[in-house]
Amino acid sequence: MSSLSLADLCSGLPLDPLPPAQTTRDPSVSHAPPKMPSLDEKETKLALKNALRYFPAPLHSTLGPEFARELKQYGHIYMYRFRPHFDMRAYPIQDYPCRIPQAAAMMIMIMNNLDPNVAQFPHELVTYGGNGQVLSNWAQFWLLMNYLSRLDDDQTLVMVSGHPQGLFPSHKWAPRCVISNGMVVPNYSSKEEYEKMFAKGVSMYGQMTAGSYCYIGPQGIVHGTTLTLMNAGREYLKLGDLSGKVFLTSGLGGMSGAQAKASAVAGCVGVIAEVSKEALLKRHKQGWLMEWTDNLDDCIARIKRAKQEKKAVSLGYLGNVVDLWERVVVDYEATGELLVELGSDQTSLHNPFGGGYYPVQLGFDEALQVMKDEPPRFKHLVQESLKRHVDAINKLAEAGMHFWDYGNAFLLEASRAGELVQPLSLSLSLLVTVCRCIPRS
Repeated sequence: MSSLSLADLCSGLPLDPLPPAQTTRDPSVSHAPPKMPSLDEKETKLALKNALRYFPAPLHSTLGPEFARELKQYGHIYMYRFRPHFDMRAYPIQDYPCRIPQAAAMMIMIMNNLDPNVAQFPHELVTYGGNGQVLSNWAQFWLLMNYLSRLDDDQTLVMVSGHPQGLFPSHKWAPRCVISNGMVVPNYSSKEEYEKMFAKGVSMYGQMTAGSYCYIGPQGIVHGTTLTLMNAGREYLKLGDLSGKVFLTSGLGGMSGAQAKASAVAGCVGVIAEVSKEALLKRHKQGWLMEWTDNLDDCIARIKRAKQEKKAVSLGYLGNVVDLWERVVVDYEATGELLVELGSDQTSLHNPFGGGYYPVQLGFDEALQVMKDEPPRFKHLVQESLKRHVDAINKLAEAGMHFWDYGNAFLLEASRAGELVQPLSLSLSLLVTVCRCIPRS
C-alpha cells in the first residue's frame, strides 16, 4: 500500500515534507455522516486553534484554511492529510518498535480498531456505534504511536478524549496508560453541547471499547446476545428450545453483527434489518449472516418457510426495520398468524440524529443528505419514524409478541418522540437480571 513501515508510524508527526492534502474523501470506504454543530465565530476559532496546537506556527497558514474547510464541510477536523497510507491492521507483537511489550500490545489494539475490515468509518477513526472514536484526529494517531514507542515500565501515558497529554513518571506497578473519554458534567451533557465540544476538539465519545482500544468486533457480545435471547425464550415463551421461533431486530454494523450469530447459536430464526448495504454485505461475507434479501415479500416467505422447517437461520433484510415490522403487522392482520415471537432493536439510538437511526421515510443515501443539509427536518423524520416503529411493535405485542430494549436507548428515544412501547418491554440489564435465576430447561 505504501513504503511506510511501522517504525515510520512511530516517528512522530510527518511535517517535513508535509503529506499531500486530501481534498476529497475516498469513495471506496464508508464515511461518518457530516455533523452540523452550528458553531459561532468564537467557537470556530477555538476549534481551529485546538487543531493547530499540534503543529509549529510556520505551518498554520497552510493547514489553517484546510482545517477550516473540513470543519465547515464535515463538522469536525479529522486532518485527512495526515491519515497514513498504510495497511492498517494488527501486526505480530514483535514487529512493533517499542521498549516494553505492553506498549506494543496497545499499538496492536489501536491498529486493529482502525482496520477497514473492523472499523465502521476507518478514515474518521470511528470503530463502531456511529461515533465510537479511537481518536479525534489523525495528528493524535501519530503522536500516540510515538509516545507508545518511547513508553518505559516506569512511565504512564495519559490520554484525554484522544489527546495525548504526555508520558509521566510513575513506577512499574502503575498503569502504563490511563484514558478518559467524553467527560462532561451533567449541565452540559446534551447532544447539542456534545456535538459542539466534539467539533471544537475538546471531547470525544469513545464508546466502551473504541476509545479504550480493546474492540474485538461482533464476537465481543455474541455470548451476551445469545444468553439474552435464550433467556428471553425461557422467561417469555417458557421454552428452552427456540427452534421454529422468530427473533426480529435491526442493526448489522459494529457489534450488532452479533445478533445474527446469536440467533444461529440459540437455534431460532433470526431476522435482522440493516439500511446500509455495505454493512450487511460485510457481515454476510464474514460469515456472521447466512442469507439476505432486499425484497419484503421474499423475506416474509422465507420466515414462514424457516418456521416450518424449524432450522436455525440468520436472515438479513436490506431495508428499514420499520418497513419490516409494519409488513409483519399486515401479514398478521391478513392471516391471524403471528410470525414473530421475540423482538428487539440494536440501532445506535444513543446517536439518533447523527447516523445512529435512519428514518423510514427516506432511503439510505437521501437520509445522509438530509442529515447534513436539513438537521431540523431530519430530527422530525426520525421522531415520526420512531412513532411508526413503536406503533407496529405495540400491535404485535398485543397479539403475543415479546419485545425488549437492548440497552441502545430505543425506549428512551421512543418516549422522547412521544411514544411508549407498552407491553413487556425490558432493558437488557433488567432482562439479564430477571433471567439469572431461571433454570435451564
